[in-house]
Amino acid sequence: MPSKIESDDTAFYKEPSNYMKYLEEKLKRIEIEYQLLNEEKERLMQEIAYLREELMKLKTPPLIEAYVVEVLDNSRAVVKSSTGPNLIVQISSLIDRGKLKPYTRVALNQRTFAIVEILPQIEDPYVRTMEVIEKPKVTYRDIGGLKEQIMLIKETVEIPLKNPTLFDEVGIEPPKGVLLYGPPGCGKTLLAKAVARETNATFIRVVGSELVKKYIGEGARMVRELFSLAKRKAPSIVFIDEIDAIGARRFGETTSGEREVQRTMSQLLSELDGFNPRGNVKIIAATNRIDILDPALLRPGRFDRIIEVPLPNREARLEIFKIHTRRMRLAENISIEILADKTENMSGADIKAICTEAGMNAIREGRRRVTMRDFEEALEKIMLKKKTGRLPVTSYL
Repeated sequence: MPSKIESDDTAFYKEPSNYMKYLEEKLKRIEIEYQLLNEEKERLMQEIAYLREELMKLKTPPLIEAYVVEVLDNSRAVVKSSTGPNLIVQISSLIDRGKLKPYTRVALNQRTFAIVEILPQIEDPYVRTMEVIEKPKVTYRDIGGLKEQIMLIKETVEIPLKNPTLFDEVGIEPPKGVLLYGPPGCGKTLLAKAVARETNATFIRVVGSELVKKYIGEGARMVRELFSLAKRKAPSIVFIDEIDAIGARRFGETTSGEREVQRTMSQLLSELDGFNPRGNVKIIAATNRIDILDPALLRPGRFDRIIEVPLPNREARLEIFKIHTRRMRLAENISIEILADKTENMSGADIKAICTEAGMNAIREGRRRVTMRDFEEALEKIMLKKKTGRLPVTSYL
């Protein structure tokens, strides 16, 4: 005999409206389940496609790296294989022949040696690190006593990058490069930093000694890749600090090491004013020893402006003191004029060191204001350093 619950359920579903609701709810559940199964099927199909692709990659034979020497007619090219000799190979129909030029890096099929892929050019990681990503914080306001030099470097580097049409209207070519020379600590590097901040160009910094390498051809290759990076990132500024490390005067009798430096300099001369156009790339170089530079490096066309950055005079020293003390808490007895008189033959870097040491004297004695006595003691320490080459033991510099 059926239970009362079962008889109640049967009576409930005998009503047409109730049965329709039941079927509709069941249909919805089936549709939701069908949709979930379709999504799972799509995910599994994508995973199968990925695994098949990975399997094909594992089954594909390795390719051979090569460099294009010359592109011939009839879809052929001469390449230099990394495994040895030059080869005349076929060019795949999938390759754009217009992109194949001498020294283009390509991949060859291992069996047929046909060119099947154009590879990206190798760039020395060391060269990539020469690009200054973050702009320096130095502005022209932070440089004292070099108004004429700032004007000249603006005309040579900044204006051609910001407004090149001015030179087209006048009918002249913009200057290509500027050489800054003078004693150490006078603001040559500061000028380059200020230009990097004021222009919206890529700034690449390299020290001349970094281009001197042990093995034959390595230095020249680095110079070539350096300018290749600058052309690709144009408009750009290349700042070569201490250029005398590779640009010294050449002599007839040389050692093997000096010959390698000369090869590097020859490549630099070619990049500065060679047959190939340099594009919108400006050069700033700095040196403390212009007297030892090779004449070929100094001729117009390579460095159109040669700017002296001398030791500051009294007016310039006064301006530099104002720059370095504008954020310092000074006592009322400070006389910057007297300090400017006492720092004759000192560079801007020496003046900055005096201000820093004076602040350290105040901190050492637990004061928050810098007095004239602090500056006088700092001046004695810096003058002692210039004479003996070292600071007292109590100095913080």
